[in-house]
Amino acid sequence: MCLAVILALGACKKDFLTQYDPDAIAVANYFRTDNDVLLAVNGCYSLLRSGNTVGESSDLWTDQRSDDTGTNDNQSNAGEPFQFNNFSLIPTNSYLYTHWLAMYNVIANCNIVLTNIDKVNFSNPTNKQIYKAEAETIRALIYFDMVREWGDVPLVTTQLTTTDQVAANTMRTPQLTVYKQIVADLKDALNSPLPATQATGTIGRISLAAVNTLLGEVYLTMATTADVANQTADLNSALTYLTASYNAKTFSTLSSIPYTSVFDVTQKDICPELIWQIVNKQGDAVYSSGIAASFQAKGETIDSQKPSTGVGYNVTHDLVNDYEVNDPRGAFSIKYANDPTVKDWFVTKFRDVSSSAGINGYGGNDWILMRYADVILMLAEVNNYLGNTAAAIQYVDMVRTRAGMPTYAVSMLNPAYSTAYPTLKLAILHERRSELAFEHHRWFDLLRTFNDAELVAYFHAKSQANFGFAQLANFGTKDRYYPIPFNETKLNPVTMYQNPGY
Repeated sequence: MCLAVILALGACKKDFLTQYDPDAIAVANYFRTDNDVLLAVNGCYSLLRSGNTVGESSDLWTDQRSDDTGTNDNQSNAGEPFQFNNFSLIPTNSYLYTHWLAMYNVIANCNIVLTNIDKVNFSNPTNKQIYKAEAETIRALIYFDMVREWGDVPLVTTQLTTTDQVAANTMRTPQLTVYKQIVADLKDALNSPLPATQATGTIGRISLAAVNTLLGEVYLTMATTADVANQTADLNSALTYLTASYNAKTFSTLSSIPYTSVFDVTQKDICPELIWQIVNKQGDAVYSSGIAASFQAKGETIDSQKPSTGVGYNVTHDLVNDYEVNDPRGAFSIKYANDPTVKDWFVTKFRDVSSSAGINGYGGNDWILMRYADVILMLAEVNNYLGNTAAAIQYVDMVRTRAGMPTYAVSMLNPAYSTAYPTLKLAILHERRSELAFEHHRWFDLLRTFNDAELVAYFHAKSQANFGFAQLANFGTKDRYYPIPFNETKLNPVTMYQNPGY
């Protein structure tokens, strides 16, 4: 936890050689009004923008770990980013440690809000309930990512103010206990007066639909990875909360929303498929999105007006080959760059060629954390696990129909489709890949779909030729989880024990 919790520490003794900012306000004296709490909650939201947490450039911990993408450069930055998709991560990887610290920084800031919120005499009691729910949901989101990435992690739910408290919390907590806290936070948030959905003026803030979506995914993940003893109960809970999210939608059918409009920067404030997004400001040097410009390959202009000098965002040929023939989502999401120095595929899913974004590439693309196609496919997944095959297929068909693809039943008559996806479980996994590519879902989808042995077999069965320099043979059972950063395990090798294989 190191630096993250230090943010919450006060001075432990007098030091007459240390200079302090006379205008600084101690945390204990900061929280006085509704607006003080609002600003602190806004600070929690702002931390989600970082590529070291869950922002648009956080793909190193998600998509680059999967079979969709990953750097094909094993030299830059001492080869550390390459370790993620080469399955050669080591505990001293500095990127991994920075990610760990950034995640706990978010948690520490949420804990500061939740520890001090009762000290404030709110002028509007509703505000207190909403701000508390937002901080709880953000904390739950971060812990959910961490428990999927590392398994057992330190569980801290209060502001730490002394070094003794930090030492006492420097210990990994069993992941089921962490999951229980995640569930408790989200259920408490559901009992708040949060708005039902995003609306004008609240774009980017958490709604009840977002809480239900996250809680449904948490239960689905628990059922398939961490809590086998209560699998049926967890699946039914997932069904309950995902259905609640789905029932909150403000559109008639998914087909009423064109796939391309989900990523259209001119419609990001009005697209009813979006449940929760990180808002970016077009044309702003600080708060804009850089994804369109950074993903574009040399010689191309489809993503951004900003000229590119590199190969763009790498797409594995494994994914290229997995898009079905004539799937418009593939045609929209990826493109072959013909520049002599590239001659490969890059991502075109996120575009902003507007004059406002300009040649600097200051795009207006919001980063989508949750949308309804994801909810619908999770409903397909949970219904399939529960044996409700007809319902599962119905949800799959909602997404395929919107994309202009044949229904599942018709597709299964196609030998190419039925051979590649012989079970409904694999068809759902494929549908999620086609629909949600590059949205940071794929790695977690694989973890949820396969047990350790199945996951190893899945990667080893793929063609090495489709993955460039990254060596699929490196993948083993240890790679389900990341190593605990060395700087954490050295604090206490007993309580901060390393994951197996590292």
